Amino acid sequence: MTLEEAQQAVDTWIKDVGVRYFSELTNLAILTEEVGEVARIIARRYGDQSFKKSDEEVDLGAEMADVLFVLIALANQTGVNLTEAFAKGMEKRTSRDKDRHQNNPKLR
Repeated sequence: MTLEEAQQAVDTWIKDVGVRYFSELTNLAILTEEVGEVARIIARRYGDQSFKKSDEEVDLGAEMADVLFVLIALANQTGVNLTEAFAKGMEKRTSRDKDRHQNNPKLR
């Protein structure tokens, strides 16, 4: 699925199943909550925190997908074309950082 297809799928789902978009501020709050859930899993799985019984079976991919869904919803309602925005971001990172990481001794 392309980013464009994902944006269309989220828009269709929201209009058909979700009734309407939440406000941008509500979606920002939901996005923050979803990112927190990803952070909790990563902190326990890859960091120093121990798992709580309720977190042991949580699917990291599903939590990341929740973040992506809300981010796409925000893009849709604010008129952001994620395909174009992502391409521009990759171009910016490539030109800005083309030597930066190659010359970083911490990465060797």
